[in-house]
Amino acid sequence: MATQISTRGSQCTIGQEEYSLYSSLSEDELVQMAIEQSLADKTRGPTTAEATASACTNRQPAHFYPWTRPADPLIKAIKDGDEEALKTMIKEGKNLAEPNKEGWLPLHEAAYYGQVGCLKVLQRGADINTQASDNASALYEACKNEHEEVVEFLLSQGADANKTNKDGLLPLHIASKKGNYRIVQMLLPVTSRTRIRRSGVSPLHLAAERNHDEVLEALLSARFDVNTPLAPERARLYEDRRSSALYFAVVNNNVYATELLLQHGADPNRDVISPLLVAIRHGCLRTMQLLLDHGANIDAYIATHPTAFPATIMFAMKCLSLLKFLMDLGCDGEPCFSCLYGNGPHPPAPQPSSRFNDAPAADKEPSVVQFCEFVSAPEVSRWAGPIIDVLLDYVGNVQLCSRLKEHIDSFEDWAVIKEKAEPPRPLAHLCRLRVRKAIGKYRIKLLDTLPLPGRLIRYLKYENTQ
Repeated sequence: MATQISTRGSQCTIGQEEYSLYSSLSEDELVQMAIEQSLADKTRGPTTAEATASACTNRQPAHFYPWTRPADPLIKAIKDGDEEALKTMIKEGKNLAEPNKEGWLPLHEAAYYGQVGCLKVLQRGADINTQASDNASALYEACKNEHEEVVEFLLSQGADANKTNKDGLLPLHIASKKGNYRIVQMLLPVTSRTRIRRSGVSPLHLAAERNHDEVLEALLSARFDVNTPLAPERARLYEDRRSSALYFAVVNNNVYATELLLQHGADPNRDVISPLLVAIRHGCLRTMQLLLDHGANIDAYIATHPTAFPATIMFAMKCLSLLKFLMDLGCDGEPCFSCLYGNGPHPPAPQPSSRFNDAPAADKEPSVVQFCEFVSAPEVSRWAGPIIDVLLDYVGNVQLCSRLKEHIDSFEDWAVIKEKAEPPRPLAHLCRLRVRKAIGKYRIKLLDTLPLPGRLIRYLKYENTQ
């Protein structure tokens, strides 16, 4: 029953190459995919689609970049930093301000290879802001390859920091993605916030995605909006439809970045799938506590994948200590026992859905999954008794539906659970529930401040289960 702590893995990066991988799936299918992964028994390897996405992301366009071109004396001179050779070419009348067929200037080559001396020779008579066919500028290439001295020189010569590449990203975006603090500091004063908003992605997203905490601090100090969402077309590149910088920090299990973003006002309730659910999946109590302390909804649901009970309970089912932790903090267990079918006959358990079904589901309203249906699923059923046992400690007089009774009856050791559910429940227990409800889930942590005996407070906090 031990929780599985997810290790920090590589994440798909923001770019247009992956768009076709998931664009054909409906929103419900994408969220279903994310939920299936979250409930998996093992940390899985990448799917074929994800492996393809990774390959696409890392593969550079062969015809645009210097290392793929045939040997050229000019490129060799730039790569070697041979300024004298360049001066000789200029004296011989060679035009070094003329782009090649891909639109690359020798200026771009010098910025790419980080040759400041060559750049000073080549920038005479050339437009320093010229963009290649793929919209690459000398400044963008220097930022991408983290050539700090080149970036400093280009900015001193009036390089425009607001020219985007083919994916709509600015030099500040790529510097944040690379995690180069010094380059980010140079670009911050000269980058337009309007152009950043138009790009559909904040540098905060990229810094959080790559765990660049120092850059994250710099961007937050520069007052970047911590709640800027990814544009829909960029969010669709991720199967869980993440949109906030906070989600990236939580999914990376980066507690420091999570705390930093929350301290600067990050809203933990903006994503399709709550970051709290991701923290539960990771089993990180510190992150869960941080999110809850800053207003995360402990009764979070997933709108596109409806359940009759909180999704927080669904994600915590495989670790009873996590489930109890959430229930202690006020998670609502009552909906688990409000079955739509009650003591009547239940419909057959639905077959496990597949996102690769041939039949289109775009016009089909997703059905609300009942608690009894979920715990009866083969991958959860072996834990159903202990799960119900924990939940009964946090609800009053409830009725087990016919399916739950049938499931409990099938295991002899669970007979005591059925007896526990029989009303009436103990009066002290009902009084405890009434007090906790009056306090409310957002103030439950203030129980210690009540003018009550310590033993009673411990009982209200479930620290004494006797």
